[in-house]
Formats: sequence, C-alpha cells, structure tokens
Amino acid sequence: MGPYYVGVIIPLVVTLLVRGTKKGKKRGLPVDVGGEPGYAIRNYRFSSPVQSAWEGVTTLAELFEQSCKKHSNMRLLGTRKLIAREMETSDGRSFEKLHLGDYEWLSYGQVFEAVCNFASGLVQLGHQKGERAAIFADTREEWFIALQACFRRNVTVVTIYASLGEEALCHSFNETEVTTVICGYKELKKIANVSGQLDTVKRIICMDDEFQSDASLVSASNSWTITSFSDVEKLGRENPVDPDLPLSADIAVIMYTSGSTGMPKGVMMTHGNVLATVSAVMTIVPGLGNQDVYLAYLPLAHILELAAENIIAAIGSSIGYGSPLTLTDTSNKIKRGTKGDATLLRPTLMAAVPAILDRVRDGVRKKIDATGGLSKKLFDLAYARRLSAINGSWFGAWGLERLLWNLLVFRKVRAILGGRIRFILSGGAPLSGDTQRFINICLGAPIGQGYGLTETCAGGTFSEYDDTSVGRVGAPLPCSIIKLVDWPAGGYLISDSPKARGEIVIGGPNVTLGYFKNDDKTKEVYKVDERGTRWFYSGDIGQFHADGCLEIIDRKKDIVKLQHGEYVSLGKVEAALIVSPYVDNIMLHADSFHSYCVALVVGSQASLEAWASKQGITYSDFADLCGKEETLKEVSTSLLKAAKAAKLEKFEIPVKIKLLSEPWTPESGLVTAALKLKREVIRKTFSDDLAKLYSS
Repeated sequence: MGPYYVGVIIPLVVTLLVRGTKKGKKRGLPVDVGGEPGYAIRNYRFSSPVQSAWEGVTTLAELFEQSCKKHSNMRLLGTRKLIAREMETSDGRSFEKLHLGDYEWLSYGQVFEAVCNFASGLVQLGHQKGERAAIFADTREEWFIALQACFRRNVTVVTIYASLGEEALCHSFNETEVTTVICGYKELKKIANVSGQLDTVKRIICMDDEFQSDASLVSASNSWTITSFSDVEKLGRENPVDPDLPLSADIAVIMYTSGSTGMPKGVMMTHGNVLATVSAVMTIVPGLGNQDVYLAYLPLAHILELAAENIIAAIGSSIGYGSPLTLTDTSNKIKRGTKGDATLLRPTLMAAVPAILDRVRDGVRKKIDATGGLSKKLFDLAYARRLSAINGSWFGAWGLERLLWNLLVFRKVRAILGGRIRFILSGGAPLSGDTQRFINICLGAPIGQGYGLTETCAGGTFSEYDDTSVGRVGAPLPCSIIKLVDWPAGGYLISDSPKARGEIVIGGPNVTLGYFKNDDKTKEVYKVDERGTRWFYSGDIGQFHADGCLEIIDRKKDIVKLQHGEYVSLGKVEAALIVSPYVDNIMLHADSFHSYCVALVVGSQASLEAWASKQGITYSDFADLCGKEETLKEVSTSLLKAAKAAKLEKFEIPVKIKLLSEPWTPESGLVTAALKLKREVIRKTFSDDLAKLYSS
C-alpha cells in the first residue's frame, strides 16, 4: 500500500464516512403526547424530559452552593479595573473613552462568602419575607452576587432591562410591588427621576459609591433609604443570618420581557423551570469544564444570559465581565491603543444574539475590503476552500490545509475575540445562514443555535456540536418536547409534504407558570394537558426536518396580507435583506390597503462612506449622504440583489425605501435590549415617512 493511498485516500474515505454518519443521524424522535393535537418530537437521547442533571439538586440556590464548595479555590468572577475615563471629540461631538486594566478575580469561595454576607445584609436592612427585590443594572459581578444572595433568602427577583424607559420601569416596579431595588449609579438616577411614581420602593442598594457625592439624589430619597452594595455586605458579615432556602416550585425570577409589542409582561420562573434548562444545555455542549472561560456581556435581565451564567457557575468555569461597547480593541468605548475585553480575557465560550454576530461579520468584511489587494484575494481563496470543505466537497477538507489557512488568514480574525473561542451559543432570534457559515469558518468554532423564549426559560431546541447545517435551530433540548399544531389561517399544516409545518408549541419542566397578574394572557398562550404537561404556544411557525431538527420559517404576528391577497412575512424578508453591506438595520412595512411593501433602512455608515469615497461623492455629514438620490439608488440596488439571492417573491421586495442615518439602539427605544425591532414604536416614530412612501 503506497504512501499516497495511506496518507490521502484513507483519510478521505474516513472523512466521507464520518460526514455521512452525521448527516444521517437522528437528533429528534417522534413522541406520543396522548390525545393532544399536533405532531411532537423529543430529544433522541432521553425518553422523558430532564428536570435536573445533579442528583438531589432541585433549586438554583442548591446548585450554586454545591459548586462553590466543590470549586472553592478556582476563579469564578472577573472584572476589569477602571484606570481612567476620558472624553474625545470627533466631528463636533464628544465620546467617552475608557482605559481599562487587567481582570481582577474572585474565587468560588470568595463569591460564596459575598453572597452569604449580602443575603444576611438584606435581612438586616429590613427586607421582609415575602417581599420582592428588583435588580436594575447592566451585567456585572454585583448583579450575579445579588441574584444568588436573593435565592439564599428565597426572595423572588424582578429583573428589568437597564435600557427600559420610564413608563415601563414604573409599570414593572409597581406591578410587582418591589420593596428593594439593587441598581447601579446610572440606573439610580433614572429611578430618582420617577420617584413620585413608585408606590412600594423602600430601600435602594447602589452598586457604585458615586451616589454618595451626588446631592441631587438626596431630594429624591425622601421615601426610601440608599445604601451602598459594599455596606450591605459589611452589615451581613457582622450580623450573619441563616439561609432560608427555596423549594423547586418557588418563584425564582419574575423576568420582564423587553416589550417589543407594548408594555413588558412579567414572566414567572420557578427554580425548577430554570434548573431544567441549565441541566439540558449541560448535556449538549461537549467537554464543559473548569478549563473554560466565559465572556459575559449580554444583559443578565435576558434569560439567555442568566441561564448561561448559571451553567458556567455550575461546572467550575470562570466568568469574565465585559460590555458590548468594550468588547474588542476597536469597540466604541475603548481608548485607542488599549485592549478590549476579549483580547485580555481570551474566552473559550460566549453567548451572542444574531445582531452581535452580524456586526462581527460586517466588521471583518469591511476591514478585508478596505485592505484590498493580495490580502483580500488570499482571504477570499481561504474562505472559499473552507466553505467547500464544510459543505461536503473533499477539496480543502484535510487537516493540513485547514491548519495552513488558519495560520495564514484566520488567525488574525480569531484574535479579535481573543483567539481561543471554541463554542458560541446563539439565541434570541434566527441567525442567518450566511453569518453562521462566516463565524464557523473565520472563528473556527461551531455555533450552537438555540430556540427558546422567556416563557420557556430559553429552553426549546439546540443544535448539537457536530451539526454543521445552517438555517435550523436544532433538535429538542432534553428538557423539552416540541410540538407543531395546525394554523389553517396561515396555510401551515402538520400534514404538509414533504415536511410537517405549524405553530411551535413547547412542553416540559422548563415551561414557566405564566404572566404575573395577567391571567387572561396566560390562559391564551399556556395550556396544561391531561398528563399534567405544561405547554406554551409560541406564535412562531416551524417545520421539522427528517432528522428531527426544527427550522423557524415564519411568525404569526409578523404576517401581513396585502391588498391583492398575498401574505408577507416581515421577519423573513428583513432577515434576507439585512445581509446587504449597506444595511445596519431594516424594518419592512406592509399595509393591507396597498399592493406593495416599503422599508425603513438604517444605513451602514462605514460601508456607505467608503462607497461615496470611491464614487467621488461629496457630502457635509452622514445624514446628507443618506439623503442623496444616488445613495438611495445604490442601497435599493443592493437590497434587490439580496432579495434575488434569497429568492423572495416580487411582492415581498420593498418598492420604496427611506434611508436613515441615525442607528436604532435600546437607548433610543426603537429596539429592545436584545436588539429586536419594536415595530409599533418605529411605526409611530416614522409614521410621516411611511405615509410619504405610500403617497409619493
């Protein structure tokens, strides 16, 4: 047997055999759900939903204590020290820049001590049994410590996005009758602005000491006391109190949704609900252990991040805190010449929402395009070879060539996120196939794309480590059963061929109790069957593949019927068009009194300015550039190209667009903290522009 046969043919045959096995692998299996309507699938490895992966552990409090005792001397929470805060001026505007130092770490033992002290301090401060506490702050180590401390006293935590507006903030506090609020200095100032509208708040615990020198907060604090986070810890350390641990059925969190369709609703999650999701994900991500480092920057008020951090803490790994504005060396708030969070932390794991991954993809592409020349040609060649390998072609599949491209091309891309990422969890919205492939190749890491909702504690489906397909969200998690039910009005039936289609319904121990003080809405979307299984009707439309994996194909609320009877799925079209390099964000608008769609498009400043420079177009500022006829034409042409690539129908493609220069941010109130569109808010804000698009 010659060396060519041994060195080339045998590895090739093995690769093809392995690939064939993976492609034919069953990931989900049909399951009988009694007399209930619909077609149901369960995880292929578990015959019944998993409730806990740890023997004898039934609550998050027990899980955390067990892990802290087991990993006492290992690093748990890391935070970067602020060295300096500076202001830089550009184009007449001032921008804050941060100079951040190295990560400073607390061990599991130190964090557990801080948690116990804070829990005791809550009691000494006057927080009574049965009262609720709210955490209203950006993601940081104090957030996590406060959460675990509340769990040790069986205090239900109300979580609220730090970007929430005043009206929604007052609604959330008053509806849950919160008595203690744990917040940062920035959020404390927000609370002070609405102090007269808060009915039940008695105590505020501030994570930052800055408030002590702010005289303006004194006048707003007539109805409550303000204590520093460190003082509460000190109070508890000097006056320890025994824990009052919860039961599995006790409510751990009332999590307020981001309110993309109106006032936020409070979802009631028990300890058992969240533990079920944490346990299920444990079985999916391979090799989780204390060697892993997790980069935490998404809002902890979002179930995706809250579940992820509880998973990391349960397995003895480390959590390093960052923020979206300090994530990389070129992030907006990082002082030039200093390092971003990922560069210093060098994480192995991270979670992301699709909007973040889209920005990583766009940022890399823009940099490559701007460099041009041989570098761009080499990148394009490497990307094409790796893409063909992943898609099943034997060219470029061998390990040696892969190592070569990694060394020559992709190593620099991977350095953006520290160079050690081995797994990315994506959730919160569907991830485009283009972005998924780009991240797979450039970062060299698989993306576990999940599907779940706040109402199901982020549990639903999750793509496995060896599933290289795109456009799907995986098979049911071990804690869930996924069922499709007919939606005749939309034309989706479980009898459809070749794939069963219908509304996605999720059942299992991860399905929450319902909405706080909102029985009507709870009864509308939650059902309990004769076997006692709790089901949540998601409003999303999906289809099952032959291997048991789910694909999201539509959403009931996003479907609009045009004047001539055609149905347009707004989310589907937006996902197809946002791949245009000129688009930072987009909202498709359809009116039943018209036969065509229009769109609001937020322009990508870097891409459009680069295009204008090549074309020799002069302009005073970005708003001026977006208003030019030639810019509008260029963006429209790009959208049409993306639409054709996605094989959209003619009636789905926006006939007219309004090009906007200002980005949509959570602070503007136009998108949620998870960067989902707030359609109604956007429609109202740009109602005149939308009317002109239809009248012109």
